[in-house]
Amino acid sequence: MGNTFSMQASHKLGFLHHIRLVPLFSSILGGILLLFALSAGLAGYFLLQADRDQRDVTDEIQVRMGLSNSANHLRTARINMIHAGAASRIAEMDEMKANIAAAETRIKQSQDGFNAYMSRAVKTPADEALDNALNARYTAYINGLQPMLKFAKNGMFEAIINHENEQAKQLDAAYNHVLLKAIELRTERARLLGEQAYQRTRLGMIFMIGAFTLALVLTLMTFMVLRRTVIRPLQQAASRIERIAEGDLTMTDEPTGRSEIGRLSHHLQQMQYALQQTVGTVRQGTEEIYRGTSEITAGNTDLSSRTEQQAAAIEQTAASMEQLTATVKQNADNAHHASKLAEDASGKASRGGQMVSGVVQTMGNISTSSKKISEITAVINSIAFQTNILALNAAVEAARAGEQGRGFAVVASEVRTLASRSAQAAKEIEGLIGASVSLIEQGSEEVIAAGSTMEEIVDAVKRVTDIMLDIAAASDEQSRGIVQVSQAISEMDRVTQQNASLVEEASAAAASLEEQAARLTQAVDAFRLQDTGATMRPSFL
Repeated sequence: MGNTFSMQASHKLGFLHHIRLVPLFSSILGGILLLFALSAGLAGYFLLQADRDQRDVTDEIQVRMGLSNSANHLRTARINMIHAGAASRIAEMDEMKANIAAAETRIKQSQDGFNAYMSRAVKTPADEALDNALNARYTAYINGLQPMLKFAKNGMFEAIINHENEQAKQLDAAYNHVLLKAIELRTERARLLGEQAYQRTRLGMIFMIGAFTLALVLTLMTFMVLRRTVIRPLQQAASRIERIAEGDLTMTDEPTGRSEIGRLSHHLQQMQYALQQTVGTVRQGTEEIYRGTSEITAGNTDLSSRTEQQAAAIEQTAASMEQLTATVKQNADNAHHASKLAEDASGKASRGGQMVSGVVQTMGNISTSSKKISEITAVINSIAFQTNILALNAAVEAARAGEQGRGFAVVASEVRTLASRSAQAAKEIEGLIGASVSLIEQGSEEVIAAGSTMEEIVDAVKRVTDIMLDIAAASDEQSRGIVQVSQAISEMDRVTQQNASLVEEASAAAASLEEQAARLTQAVDAFRLQDTGATMRPSFL
């Protein structure tokens, strides 16, 4: 059964329950650290690339702004030179000098911005062709402003205006044409770099989110693994320990693994098994002791009660034996007297039997006479029938005789009437005689039965007489034996009194032992064991 349980438990438990916790936790922590390093490296790489792209975008924007400002600064310088010429006309020399200085500053700023654009690090073949055209136009533009600056310094307002209208605007338009293409190219390049930076940043975020999601999944898996391999077994072990502490030893064995927690659960189940065996043995012993002491106590109590009852019964028996002695003696006297009475009854019963025999004979004679009377009545009935016929014939003849036979007819009619009444009386007498015969026969049978009964009574009285003689002799013998029994009962009474004292002492000792067994049983009852007799030993997987 243990092997079957082990095989079933092995199928129920996963491989995680057989892995040691130290390698398992080391693997989990190593995986988490590796995942963290990989995600951090990838995220750092993409973030660095995005940062570089952002710097490229910033540089590209700055280059474009420098290129745009190169034209703007030149236009501002032209305006400053026009203001300087105008100030010279009204003899505002300070304002003229300030505008000239501002124009020179703007020209220098424009030159710096353009040089910064031309000295950028990244250039494509298309950039080279556009830069050559742009450099030629810018050089022509900035060289074309030198005469205008000279005119401003000399206060030649008309020359400034003429140079502005005749050359500066055309140089600005030519440079602006190429400048717009360069700015458009730089703007597109900045957009592409910005989009590339965005994609790399997005990819880095995706990797970070993926790494976070994977870390979350790994964390959940780690929690599930820990829950199955550590938390749940520890909870089960804690629950088992709490129930054992409460005295509950009815928990069934659960499959355990080869990990540290599994070994802990296995040894805990072995401890429960050993404790269950010990408590079961102690409980069985205490129950047997308790039952034994209960039986001893009950037996002693019953024996004490019976001994006391026996002592009282013996005392009562002794008194009864004395009464019985007098009663037996009186019975012997009565038996002798009854024997004499039985002899007298036997004589009287014999005489009664003889008288019944005479009655039976007399009833037989009466029955014979009744039969003869019945025969005579039958003869009378026959005579009346014949007389009736003769009277009928006489009446017929008188009717034939006519008037002469009328008196004879009257006589014949009377004779016929008398014959009918005689026949009727004979029938009634015959019926009464028949009933009398039946009653006489019944009486004869009863008298015969009474005769038989009287004979049986006579025999019974004779047997009673013999029995009464035997009873009288036995009563004499009993009277002598009862004297001896009375002496033995007195000795039994003395011994029973001694036994009653010993039984009381044994009953007190058994009651004390029963109380101790009850306390031990109450202490052991704090533990709850399984109902099955054999507890399956926990198997280590």
